[in-house]
Amino acid sequence: MPKDHGIGAAQKRREDVRFLTGAGRYTDDISAYGQTYCVFLRSDVAHGTINSIDTSDAEAMPGVVRIFTGKDFEGIGGLPCGWQVTDKHGEPMKEPGHPVLAQGKVRHVGDPFAAVVADSLEEARNAAEAIVYDIEELPAVVDMKAALAEGATKVHDDLSDNLCYDWHLGSDQAAIDEAFANAAHVTTLELINNRLVANPMEPRVALGEYNRANDESTLYTTSQNPHVIRLLMGAFVLGIPEHKLRVVAPDVGGGFGTKIFHYAEEAFVTFASRQINRPVKWTSTRSEAFMSDAHGRDHVTKIELALDADNNFIGLRTDTLANMGAYLSTFSSSVPTWLHGTLMAGNYKTPAIQVNVRAVFTNTVPVDAYRGAGRPEATFQLERLVDKAARELGVDPIALRRQNFIESFPYATPVAVEYDTGDYVATMDKLEEMIDRPGFEARRKESEAKGKLRGLGINCYIEACGIAPSNLVGQLGARAGLYDAATVRVNATGSISVMVGAHSHGQGHETAFPQVVAEMLGIDESMIDIVHGDSSKIPFGMGTYGSRSLAVCGSAMVRATEKIINKAKKIAGHLLEASDADIELKDGKFTVAGTDKSVAWGDVTLAAYVPHNYPLEDIEPGLEETAFYDPSNFTYPSGAYACEVEVDPETGRVTIESFAAADDFGNVVNPMIVEGQVHGGIGQGIGQALLESCIYDENGQLLSASYMDYAMPRAEDVPFYKVDHSCVTPCTHNPLGVKGCGEAGAIGSPPAVVNAVIDALASGGFNVEHIDMPVSPHRVWKAMQG
Repeated sequence: MPKDHGIGAAQKRREDVRFLTGAGRYTDDISAYGQTYCVFLRSDVAHGTINSIDTSDAEAMPGVVRIFTGKDFEGIGGLPCGWQVTDKHGEPMKEPGHPVLAQGKVRHVGDPFAAVVADSLEEARNAAEAIVYDIEELPAVVDMKAALAEGATKVHDDLSDNLCYDWHLGSDQAAIDEAFANAAHVTTLELINNRLVANPMEPRVALGEYNRANDESTLYTTSQNPHVIRLLMGAFVLGIPEHKLRVVAPDVGGGFGTKIFHYAEEAFVTFASRQINRPVKWTSTRSEAFMSDAHGRDHVTKIELALDADNNFIGLRTDTLANMGAYLSTFSSSVPTWLHGTLMAGNYKTPAIQVNVRAVFTNTVPVDAYRGAGRPEATFQLERLVDKAARELGVDPIALRRQNFIESFPYATPVAVEYDTGDYVATMDKLEEMIDRPGFEARRKESEAKGKLRGLGINCYIEACGIAPSNLVGQLGARAGLYDAATVRVNATGSISVMVGAHSHGQGHETAFPQVVAEMLGIDESMIDIVHGDSSKIPFGMGTYGSRSLAVCGSAMVRATEKIINKAKKIAGHLLEASDADIELKDGKFTVAGTDKSVAWGDVTLAAYVPHNYPLEDIEPGLEETAFYDPSNFTYPSGAYACEVEVDPETGRVTIESFAAADDFGNVVNPMIVEGQVHGGIGQGIGQALLESCIYDENGQLLSASYMDYAMPRAEDVPFYKVDHSCVTPCTHNPLGVKGCGEAGAIGSPPAVVNAVIDALASGGFNVEHIDMPVSPHRVWKAMQG
């Protein structure tokens, strides 16, 4: 019988009540007394020299409080990058400055170079339009290969060229050379992982408020990790001591990675508020978001697979160009390296793997983590390659994968990570059961009778989540620890506030986290409240991204709750005149083992705050505990996905007929939330595979800067999914045995979709080896004509 409470119960999300009834409190809902409004003046050219900015007429306009330019930020720190990558020659990456407002040059369309602060938004907009500026347009570099060519236009004049780093990981050259020299077959594929715009439902907002009385600044912002923003902005940009800076992220309407980073607008409103001694608010328009939010993906890769005569994988090598954009965003440097290269083994026991990545500066919006962050790029490369190899060899694509699966754990890959658990055979077994593979040929014939081509695409994936441990990532270049923390505060009446470093922006923490604590204590979830998103109320935490919330922050919460239980047992033992070693906690009651002597949870919690009857020399009053948790390894969710499509040979239109996902997420706390996370991820993956693409022209103009030109998936573009997470191999190194689920759908779905399209075209006699994403009707039709 399904559970109705605690770990494993499919409880509805409690936070949805306020969201669905319009009672959510988002950053734009917050207004401060005396608030002003900010409008940024952004570059309309991709590369240019700022010759002059004349603000005199604008400053005289009604309602204008102050106008800022780059000169106001001279001597102020630039936006920092949180991860230093060392290249294959032992040299640190090139790290150009990223000013809050452009100084001397603009380097991408949307680069802010002036900002108006006024009493109203309309007055700020009017004044921004009145600013007279002279920006001399310079040649822009957009294509990564062109950016690396000798004599190419430099994005940053103070750098020798546009190469940020040339990075290497994996087996030594001799092992790679031997594998390919001895190969019976080599499959080669060149592909593009298309640039994306995250487009969360809520655009970014920032409100800075300075209190002159106590010299404290507060930033309200749409962020996935408020403590990290406080650290980066306070220590590296504005020089504000952490105890004088509060960062609050209230309800946030989606992030998908794009709200992890520290942005110029956050630093600006905080700085400007201190300058004018009034609150300053900025709300992004959707058009601004397209050219100011960090973009995702944008890799160009050549990948090769060596197989022996028995079709065993014996070698893999990749060469990737990764676009950084004009500046290094907060975690941009880590995405194509340690979050991508380390996953190139995939689910397979390939003995020799070599990964090379060159990161490139271009005159485009900075590129950083987007749902999956490096793992979708790795999975897409590898799984398209394996499918192509199966087609070239004339073997079943599932059988080829099964033959090369890793089956013994723990497994140390040639690319620096060790998988602790997994069962890729089980997830593939489950997938084949879900998709009725024997009935596929009948379904294909039905499609052909309608004049359509039907294809089946299979994909496996593995990802690294809960990024850790700190000592390892520190060696790899991370400039922050990647632990997390939780404080469990038990009130005298027995209710509980749990303060967590993770931030919820759609993950359901307010529902799932209480399920864990309630299970441990044997009390009802309604007695537990989750507090997050306010740096003044919660212990230092690293926020939410990389499917780390339960694996890392949830583990800290477990450790803190264990401390609560240990202390509560001492109090209960005193009340029951027994040793705390003999006290058992079950169903919210403390009992002396082997007896009927017991005391209720509420009696113990009251005694903690009314210590009339226990020895203070042994037990301190109160019941509150904090724990920090730094995991010893990543977690490794994995799975197998299948997609069936119909292709219209007349138009090239692709319709997804069915989609199935069999995932191993380790132990599952709330199956309903997990299913929703997978659904959302698959939807985003389908969007990348079929519809979405961020396009620049040769001059660096963003051609897909609105929903008129950027195709977001709609309801009719996605099918009803079959989702299963019954294959469970618990994580071995966190107390919950969880692995993470938030990004899996976006990782596993793009190659499944593209594999299905190639299979459909093959069934119609079209010899098409690859189509780059998005697999639009035009691209499919063009491939068929070729």
